[in-house]
Amino acid sequence: MLPFAISNGEVIIVVVLLVAPIAAIAFAGSGAVYREIGKGAFAMDHDHGRPGSDLGTTMTRAAREAEIRQMLEAKAFRQIERGETPIDIEAELKRLTAPAAVELKADPALVAEVRQLVEARNRRRARQGKEPLDVDAEVRRQLTDLESLGQ
Repeated sequence: MLPFAISNGEVIIVVVLLVAPIAAIAFAGSGAVYREIGKGAFAMDHDHGRPGSDLGTTMTRAAREAEIRQMLEAKAFRQIERGETPIDIEAELKRLTAPAAVELKADPALVAEVRQLVEARNRRRARQGKEPLDVDAEVRRQLTDLESLGQ
């Protein structure tokens, strides 16, 4: 027989005292891992997909037109299946891929204010080491977005 008896409480204390330092050492270096959560290719803290970013320019014009044509063909097919008159794929493709000739009907003071905001954004982007936006194109885009809010 054993000269002493160990109770359940003592076993728990011994296990905790042995495992706690091992766990502390194991998790000591995990701070860097936790700081990386939410980062990476799928993070939403970057400018991909915005005007002036690289993402929109990586697709070639031919590939873009091929994808648009494919979507238009699918739309026309669904219209035929429903018994409707299908869209003219070529005309719609031409309309969708034509350069945007937007005529802005904005107040000159509003245009000046938007231009100031875009120039300030460009200064901020330069400090961050990012490429500057095309000021005229960005002003036109923002004014077009503002005009379409009322529709």
